[in-house]
Amino acid sequence: MEERRERRVVVTGYGALCCLGKSVEEIWTNLVAGKCGIGPVTLFDPATFKTRIGGEVKDFDPVRYIPEKESRHLDRFVQLAIAAAEEAVSMANLKELPPDENPYRIGSLVSSGVGGLKEITDAARTLIERGPSRLSPFLVPKMISDMASGQISIRYGFKGPNFGLVSACASGCHSIGEAFHIVKRDDADVMLAGGTEASIQELCLGGFNALKALSTRNDDPQHASRPFDKDRDGFVPAEGAGVVVLEELEHAKKRGAKILCEIIGYGATGDGFHITSPDPEGNGDAEAFRVAMRHAGIRPDEVDYINAHGTSTALNDKYETIAIRKAFGPDADKISISSTKGATGHALGAAGALESIFCMKAIETGIVPPTINYETPDPDCDLDVTPNQARRRDIRIAANNNLGFGGHNAVVLFRKFEE
Repeated sequence: MEERRERRVVVTGYGALCCLGKSVEEIWTNLVAGKCGIGPVTLFDPATFKTRIGGEVKDFDPVRYIPEKESRHLDRFVQLAIAAAEEAVSMANLKELPPDENPYRIGSLVSSGVGGLKEITDAARTLIERGPSRLSPFLVPKMISDMASGQISIRYGFKGPNFGLVSACASGCHSIGEAFHIVKRDDADVMLAGGTEASIQELCLGGFNALKALSTRNDDPQHASRPFDKDRDGFVPAEGAGVVVLEELEHAKKRGAKILCEIIGYGATGDGFHITSPDPEGNGDAEAFRVAMRHAGIRPDEVDYINAHGTSTALNDKYETIAIRKAFGPDADKISISSTKGATGHALGAAGALESIFCMKAIETGIVPPTINYETPDPDCDLDVTPNQARRRDIRIAANNNLGFGGHNAVVLFRKFEE
């Protein structure tokens, strides 16, 4: 029997929107410059809410990407996903498939933590005030969280594996990791993967305020999200989308695609501890790092950069620090770490996708993005978090780490492409 070749998975495109910009290059330029995209909420009137700030995608016009009539039938989280996918697919030169390309070998796994929550809110008002006969026939397809993947598949004619997954704030990271395995095990040659979220709306802000999870620095939105800082008081909600094109190496080379980096490992674990708090011992997250490194066949001292989950909440940043120290031992002090949520806010299910792209850009440019708003060191968060200023460093291997309510942990490892 012929020996089966190990399939390598590379990245050939990416696209993103968030409060720092509406393309990867615009976002990255602002990120490394230490800019912050957080400001007052404008998508609804937040006057009665404890938190009135967020990371909105400013001046987003879905008609730039989607015909106007069609766009009215899509929730904002799907509109954002399509915009990010358009950038990614264009970069990878996959907008129009050649006749010999099998569409059943190209799939979509773009997820959302909460889906069309605005549609649910609006429909509930309609139901109560006007009755069930006035509900829109588009309600269900607009609100269900798998529709980002579904619409991307329909738009480009991709007929391979097509679904979404939900793991709260780890959804985007898990999606990239699971898509990596789909390509690696030969169920597809190409996968679009990532996350999207349109969470700046009433139920989301109200619910997180009830949990006391959000910052209330409404008078100073630019400094409200402060990961790893001793005076952090909660995360700042944000919206956005990130989509990457994962491709089997030989397939990419045959197409002449530009290879941006390689994905080499993925780890997924559960804390089995609490619905909102990470494990205080960091065991689940540490094991996710170990699983990813074991699959990649690398040692802890080979990781150069970690984009941390770093939400700017008291518990996450402390327990994530413990997890990183547990996973990397003495090598943890040699790793450059940053949380980019000081600049972008927390985009929930889109966070892992955006931050995976930041890992790719760090490898590509040799720049570690900063953790902004770091003013007062916290003894419980004693890693090198790249405070306030971007830093030059040769980055061969980068890790993205994300955690989600429910005890979900995800780690994806990226490496500079080498033949």
